[in-house]
Amino acid sequence: MRQYSADLTPPWKKPQPVPEVPAEPGLVVEEPGTGFCGAVIRCEAGTVTLEDRFGKHRVFPLEPRGFLLEGRVVTLVRPSSGGPVRPTRTASGSVAVPGARARVARAGRIYVEGRHDAELVEKVWGDDLRIEGVVVEYLEGVDDLPAVVAEFDPGPDARLGVLVDHLVPGSKEWRIAESVTSEHALVVGHPYIDIWEAVKPSSLGIEAWPRVPRGQDWKTGVCRALGWPENTGAAWQGILGRVRSYRDLEPALLGRVEELIDFVTGSGGA
Repeated sequence: MRQYSADLTPPWKKPQPVPEVPAEPGLVVEEPGTGFCGAVIRCEAGTVTLEDRFGKHRVFPLEPRGFLLEGRVVTLVRPSSGGPVRPTRTASGSVAVPGARARVARAGRIYVEGRHDAELVEKVWGDDLRIEGVVVEYLEGVDDLPAVVAEFDPGPDARLGVLVDHLVPGSKEWRIAESVTSEHALVVGHPYIDIWEAVKPSSLGIEAWPRVPRGQDWKTGVCRALGWPENTGAAWQGILGRVRSYRDLEPALLGRVEELIDFVTGSGGA
């Protein structure tokens, strides 16, 4: 007697095998059921966490044929390490150092103009700064910068870096920065009116930062133009929440912060 398989499904209708792909950090996939597309940031027993370009997180089960990779159906599997997926790079793009301990703070410092500036620098460069032992402090504007530098008294073992908003030739900020002449102090800046503007509009889901009429408070004007509640503190927290890494910031800011870190930690630093 002939033996027949209990499965009468024609071969051409049977699901074809799909590749198994380790859910390594940074792998970008799409969950077809929801259309959610994002990078892997964490993989634990039975689940994977994705982060989209707006910084939103979603957790999905690790099911067979559950994701699309470059348009192809794949099965995500837990990496062979068996442990949670850890980022291989910091938010600034530097190579992550798992288990690294913060260095004792240097005598050198980086000053920024305000609390928002300090929070943004901490969010993107915080891991790097702790490893290097660099503390970031903030000023309330730059009008008194020469006096602040004189009081700090920078030297070979205590370098001072300063980040200034709206540092463009001919501006008030430019003239103040030019008055700082210590070889152990470096004043650099970005061209934006406020640190908010150093965040890429695309990261916030807007086409561009609005133009605010001269004489009007810039942050308040931005909130009005974008239809946000006129609470600049809450607006900033919303902006900061969309910043996940250096990719969300304009190059004109990235280069200046890296320059300050190199200056404060370079030869002659503590």
